Parts: sequence; structure tokens; C-alpha cells
Amino acid sequence: MIILAIESSCDETAVSIVRNKTDVLAAVVSSQIDTHAKYGGVVPEIASRMHIENITIVLNEALSKANLSMEDIDAIAVTQGPGLIGCLHVGVQAAKTLAWYYQKPLIPVHHLAGHIYANALVDNIEYPLLALVVSGGHTELIYLKEEYDFKIIGATQDDAIGEAYDKVARVLGLPYPGGVAIDKLAKDGKENYRLPEVKTDDPLNFSFSGIKSAVLQLKSREERNNRELVIADVAYAFQHNVIEQLIKRVKLAVELYQPKHVVLAGGVAANSYLRQRMNEEFKDRDDLKLTIPPLYCCTDNATMIAIAAEIAYRKGITSDLTLGADPGLELCSL
Repeated sequence: MIILAIESSCDETAVSIVRNKTDVLAAVVSSQIDTHAKYGGVVPEIASRMHIENITIVLNEALSKANLSMEDIDAIAVTQGPGLIGCLHVGVQAAKTLAWYYQKPLIPVHHLAGHIYANALVDNIEYPLLALVVSGGHTELIYLKEEYDFKIIGATQDDAIGEAYDKVARVLGLPYPGGVAIDKLAKDGKENYRLPEVKTDDPLNFSFSGIKSAVLQLKSREERNNRELVIADVAYAFQHNVIEQLIKRVKLAVELYQPKHVVLAGGVAANSYLRQRMNEEFKDRDDLKLTIPPLYCCTDNATMIAIAAEIAYRKGITSDLTLGADPGLELCSL
């Protein structure tokens, strides 16, 4: 089965063509990161406009790389949500148009399902599965008792972890995207500052807005006392705090749900300290399989959407042409 997938949930226009779930025939991504870096974050209106400009170019390039025509494609998959409504709309309309004109099945995919199943590119997924999904818009612990059976067992009460990285980076005068800048700087930092431990309403939930506020207060306090703020040490303190919060929740979830397999997913899965800590805690356990995806699997791409779509299609999940973009799409509604 050959699936053409479109991903446009945020600031990357992506089209991939995948055969039999993991044979990637083409994977094309047009990134907008340089444009949005000027503004310190993604500007939805600009992102939507750039998707419109890029979608046909990326689509044609993917077909050319795969040396296929649309007649060779068996089904069209697309990210239905969640994400930025204008950005999602561009991808959904493109997918519906292709499905209608070429009379192909249309498969809607949840963005987080894609991130989870990106791990199938490098490892066989085993169940029950526990996924830690961390990105600019999401921080969730997701349990799958069986294939494509999603249960959110932990979520952020406020900011996503990637959002917290970007906000703290702005406070410290670091460039966008903040996660990359803080991760790099933290390597040179020392244990000089201490940030408060976060408390949540549920032990599996996350909270990051208080850490951002604590960094802001730390900066103000140092300025009032005429002390130089050591940016690398703040980066170290922040990163250590938020990553350990993730690790603590994953350890508890493993204890409570006893999964066979743990996977890391999402853009923040590229963070070097998170990858290090996941390996330290879970890699050498005889009772648990750990998959940490390579960096190319972490960022938004359409290959992950195609992989999830192939599973969804086998489960009988398709849509007609009334499909609409849903920025608040619930994973468990699939």
C-alpha cells in the first residue's frame, strides 16, 4: 500500500510517500523556522500564507523524488489536528482535493498519533506501550494497551514544555527556537541557582508556567541585588528542573501501567539531556524496551502521518469530503 501524507499543523509544510508503512519513497519538508525566528515564535497568519505558497511545490517534489504519479497512490492521509487552524486548513483542503479528483480514500490522522508512530521507522512497536510526547504544543503521557488505542494518562495543566523553553529563552535574551539554545547553553552551566519543585493536581500531570515565572523572578532578584545573572547557570537550572519533572512522571507511569515498551516522541525528544536521562533510567531494564527516535523523526514531518495512517486504514478509519481541520482534536476520539 502506498500512502501520500500531508502535514501542515504548524510551521512546516511536509509531504511524504510511504509504501507498506516503513518504506519511505519520498519525504519533503519546507521549513519556515528562519521566517518565524525574526518574531521570536510562530506567527499563525504568516505560517498559513506560507503553507499556501509551498504546498503544491512540496507535493510535486515528493512525487518526483518517488518517481510516481498520483495514479500510483493508494490513499491520501492528512493531519486533521490539533494545531494552528489556518495551517491545518491548508493541508486538509489539499488532501481533500487530491482525494476527490483522483478518487482515493482519505485518512485523517491525529498529529500526536503521528509522533508516536514515527518510532516505527527505527523499531518494532510492542504493546502495551507508553509514549512520552513532548513538543512546542504538547506534553502528554499516552498509554496504548493495543495498536491505535490511545489513552492520555498525564498532561500539562498549563504550558507545553516546548512553549516553556521558548518563553524562558525570551526572558534570557536567547534566540528562537528556545529549546535548542537552552539545551546547548545548559551544557556549560553549573548548579548555581535553584528553582522550585512543581506540584500538580495529579501525580502524572505536568506544569511549566510556574518555572517560567520563577526564572523571571530570579532574573529580577539578581538585578535588584546588582549581581550578574549567569545565563548558562540559569539554563542549567531550568533544563534540569523540567526534564527531571518529565522523568519522574514517566517512572511513575511505568510503575502504575507496566508497559512492555516506552517511546519518546515530539520535537523536544531531540533534547540531549532528556535523551540522556531516558537512557539512564530505562535503557538497561530487562523488563522494558526503550526507543529514542533519531533526530530526523522528532520534528514535524509527513512520514509519521503516513505510518499512522496505514494503521488507521487497517482499522477502518477513513473520512468523506466533509472532513474539516480541528485545532482541538482529541486523541481519544479516534
